[in-house]
Amino acid sequence: MRRFRFTDPDFETAFAAFVDERRETPEEVDSVVRDVIAAVRAEGLDALLRFARDFDHVELDAETIRVSEAEIAAGAEACPQAVRDAIAFAAQRIRSYHLRQRPADARFTDEAGVELGWRWTPLDAVGVYVPGGRAAYPSTVLMNAIPAAAAGVGRIAMVTPPGKLQPAVLAAAKAAGVSEIWRVGGAQAVAALAYGAGPIKAVDKIVGPGNAYVTAAKRRVYGAVGIDALAGPSEIVVVADGRNNPAWIAADLLSQAEHDPAAQSILITDDEVFAAKVEAAVQEQLSTLSTGEDAAASWRDHGAVVIAPLAESPRLVDMIAPEHVEFAVEDPDSLAERVRHAGAMFLGRHAPEAIGDYVAGSNHVLPTSRAARFSSGLSLYDFIKRTSIVRCDEDAFACLAPATVALAEAEGLPAHARSAAIRMGQG
Repeated sequence: MRRFRFTDPDFETAFAAFVDERRETPEEVDSVVRDVIAAVRAEGLDALLRFARDFDHVELDAETIRVSEAEIAAGAEACPQAVRDAIAFAAQRIRSYHLRQRPADARFTDEAGVELGWRWTPLDAVGVYVPGGRAAYPSTVLMNAIPAAAAGVGRIAMVTPPGKLQPAVLAAAKAAGVSEIWRVGGAQAVAALAYGAGPIKAVDKIVGPGNAYVTAAKRRVYGAVGIDALAGPSEIVVVADGRNNPAWIAADLLSQAEHDPAAQSILITDDEVFAAKVEAAVQEQLSTLSTGEDAAASWRDHGAVVIAPLAESPRLVDMIAPEHVEFAVEDPDSLAERVRHAGAMFLGRHAPEAIGDYVAGSNHVLPTSRAARFSSGLSLYDFIKRTSIVRCDEDAFACLAPATVALAEAEGLPAHARSAAIRMGQG
């Protein structure tokens, strides 16, 4: 864990270097992914079944690679009622939040008499990658599939590595409106969604988190399909004054550290005594966390405590451009309104980032690795696209045509010029 003090002469340089540290994917990953994608494109289902044997040690066939409706129903029914109720509660809130994002179509006539506008339409098919292995993540299903369903996407195909499907994940798939579930993971799942493989038909966009292989595969298939983002390790910045309970802030920092040894948690506070109490609380809580090994590695290698005036915190947050930022202070709005670069902001002492992961309603799929400087979290807008509309009558065309001809000729595109000039009786 690193400590920084705003009063240190080299603070700006040292902190900027820390922010710019890269947690890179090993170079060999991309080589493996390239070969896996090529195999799936060439061999289709046969490659998926071979990778299931080689990588996941599971024997599948053309029928069992798909999770049946009966399996989904039985699995969802096996989910404890309290968890099902929580899933339903979260699903309703996530759906409501994203439905409010729906934009309106528009038509208008401008001063030249040209009718202009736009129309929004949903994607036809979306693939949702749901990780296996480290844990079951029903929230991943909800956050990725519900906005797609709210947008009107007709087919939502979920892929997840072979193995026991957790009842909570199946219950979430039912609640989210998932159309089909396939037992395939890793780069091969991304390739199957992008290009099709046997019974798995290609989609238009792939969303959802995964390991380094999944991320590298998404990078490679981008262009053949859309992707949500190239996700990096989780991040949180907590801006807190000394009036907080140190145990609360420690828990918030560890809520991201436990995701991955490469995750990053940063505390910004103006109270050095409080900072020491938080550090002590972190160590105490690490000793009781079942995820303590990963969380401890994250805190040790990528954590930081910054002692700085709270008035400076918006500028420091913008330098980090974090996935999540909490303002656990008396007047959070006065600081938050000055922040330009953050995936999501949590305002007040009773707004821990964890509620955003599950039930606040906003999406927990957010930009990482400073991508908040230029991108936003997953939303309904990721599952719709805008078509421009132009209508000209004869008078409107007459207004636009001369400038069209002049610009086309200036660019050396005579056919462009002719398509306008010919309607003016000049072609």
